[in-house]
Amino acid sequence: MFRGSNEINIDAKGRMAIPARYRADIDESCGGALIATIDVQDKCLLIYPLQEWEKIEEQIAQLPTFNPTTRKLQRILIGHAREMELDGNGRILIPPELRQYAQLEKKVILVGQRHRLELWSEENWNAGREDWLAETSGDLEIPEEMQSLSL
Repeated sequence: MFRGSNEINIDAKGRMAIPARYRADIDESCGGALIATIDVQDKCLLIYPLQEWEKIEEQIAQLPTFNPTTRKLQRILIGHAREMELDGNGRILIPPELRQYAQLEKKVILVGQRHRLELWSEENWNAGREDWLAETSGDLEIPEEMQSLSL
């Protein structure tokens, strides 16, 4: 399970070290096989252990293809999905087209979201984080499904 945020550097070859605290879980759950795709709502990448992605991919594939928006989302999510393998040094290679989409340069932020990771450019993460915190500091309308949570 992934949680927390991590400041990481991407090297000149597009490789990024996965934090040590995640590596054992990744090795155990999927043998180091990860899938990255683009996020359709934010300029970041979504990274899943292979078996988690396969569940999502199956759900996406079963959606009706008569709806043009559904077909576009299928093309975007599945079409941009790329396999990545954790190497012996705990690194993954982020494909160039995915780095370009998410505007990833040297400094990135890896954010744990339970069963997936989000990979953000440092600039986009900081800007988004400021906006999200500002939005939640006032009278935030809590979605009904979250009102029963006790934090």
